[in-house]
Amino acid sequence: QVQLVESGGGLVQPGGSLRLSCAVSGTTFSINAMGWYRQVPGNERDLVARITSGGSTKYADSVKGRFTISRDNAKNTVYLQMNSLKPEDTAVYYCDANIFRPDRMTFYDYWGQGTQVTVSS
Repeated sequence: QVQLVESGGGLVQPGGSLRLSCAVSGTTFSINAMGWYRQVPGNERDLVARITSGGSTKYADSVKGRFTISRDNAKNTVYLQMNSLKPEDTAVYYCDANIFRPDRMTFYDYWGQGTQVTVSS
């Protein structure tokens, strides 16, 4: 059973940093793109950053220059380094992994359970 386990969320002051991690387990098949999304109550889940298996990245405009996404393919883990955090970064952060499903012969998006990030003084 595929599982995505996130860690690293918490409370931080404005201007501070946090590093989120998301480890994928339960599969030996290819993982395509991996990413981070965030959601605040009443809003849709929005893309924060995404990284392909080859290392190409994409960021939301609001986090460019402050957040960095990376991955360790050997560990099936994706990271999000968040610097210069702002109160508007407060949200539940979810990781996503696009993983091959042999029963359907296609790639499928799996999601983590979410981790709370709160930026407040």
